[in-house]
Amino acid sequence: MQRTIVVLVVGLTPSLMGPNTPNLSKLAKRGAMQPLRTVTPAVTCAAQSTFVTGLAPAQTGIVGNGWYFRDLSEIWFWRQSNKLVAGEKIWDAAKARDPEFTCAKLFWWYNMYADVDWAVTPRPMYPADGRKLPDIHAAPEDLRGELNGKLGQFPLFRFWGPAADLIASDWITRSALHMRETRDPTLTMVYLPHLDYSLQKYGPDAPEVEPEVRAVDALCGQLIDQADKDGTRIVVLSEYGITNVTGPVHINRALRQAGLIQVRVEERGREILDPGASEAFAIADHQIAHIHVRNPERLAEVKALIEGLDGVEVVLDEAGKIDYGLGHPRAGDLVAISKADRWFTYYYFLDDDKAPDFARTVEIHRKPGYDPVELFMDPAIKIPALAIGRRLIKKALGFRTLMDVIPLDATLVKGSHGRITDKPEDGPLIISSEAELLPDAEVPATAVKQIVLDHIFN
Repeated sequence: MQRTIVVLVVGLTPSLMGPNTPNLSKLAKRGAMQPLRTVTPAVTCAAQSTFVTGLAPAQTGIVGNGWYFRDLSEIWFWRQSNKLVAGEKIWDAAKARDPEFTCAKLFWWYNMYADVDWAVTPRPMYPADGRKLPDIHAAPEDLRGELNGKLGQFPLFRFWGPAADLIASDWITRSALHMRETRDPTLTMVYLPHLDYSLQKYGPDAPEVEPEVRAVDALCGQLIDQADKDGTRIVVLSEYGITNVTGPVHINRALRQAGLIQVRVEERGREILDPGASEAFAIADHQIAHIHVRNPERLAEVKALIEGLDGVEVVLDEAGKIDYGLGHPRAGDLVAISKADRWFTYYYFLDDDKAPDFARTVEIHRKPGYDPVELFMDPAIKIPALAIGRRLIKKALGFRTLMDVIPLDATLVKGSHGRITDKPEDGPLIISSEAELLPDAEVPATAVKQIVLDHIFN
């Protein structure tokens, strides 16, 4: 077996490679680089599940970053159990081939309870008083204390939210270096999310992106340098490309105005989506929206409504879902794909004053859809540090208070993903230190599993 490290750099594309990526460009020059044909939806959970199984979302069951659990009548995003992913995983295939194989899976999604030797993933603690405390889940359990002791507490609030920056990816990089030094896994899988933040906030063509590309390339350089010392083979890949967007599509607001969405009104007048009682609703996931329709006889009506919205490119019915590799029971009855320069919000409220209290917070579990606006501080807050500090003091004193610092202005978002990009150079890529182990053509996402196995066993 050959030691191999797979580094997943979110949002990295061929068009971003160049002067700002000296380490990655050097690796590509001595090895090989190809564009990667990702899946629909081109989002984290779906793409990573395809990478590790070699199967399309229709087979893995991972149709997005979240979906509607029909038996619960609830929408859940960012679940973490590996048991949700169907199919033989790459580590299972490798272990079957050689029982001496070992794997460290670091911050890839669906990490909890995966049959790997070492796993680390973000896992906040939620005390009964409403606080959210930074933490990780690790297996074996003592690895959690070891990493916290060596690297300090995982910087959860730098991993996602308006404070997200390089700090979280740096912590992950140092954890990977530590794991390779102390455990020497056959396969090390590392997830670096940093670039994703700036690409969504500013768009890929913005000047603000250049220093962020250089920063994540420097982290990759550390991993490459360590791998080169002992001849470890290197694979670098990305899940999707992020493209410039000009504005959102408020798909649920259109369904609400058509009288199809039911809400539950709290005592303070706040509105909560009631999916089980709604005739139709959409689960927004970047540039993809899964639409659930309670009465099959209204499918054509809802499909026509969505197709008529400005910014919608196509609406998939049953046949369309099969064509796009999304023919799975977890998918919506209809699936909408936006145009390249648009994306879908989850907003179902027509009046911002009636938005649920969690709408203005970083709350990835209660929102019925993905919300990239969580990357921004509300521009109306004149002194953000003071506003956050005041709220933190209240929490420390035991008062219940909301970190309600997120705006409801979806026009702030300048980059998105989810649909396959029109140009390969704007989509994801794969780089290998071993030129002979990459095909001389675009690589489908379903081929990644076998390519990594070839690096280990060829």
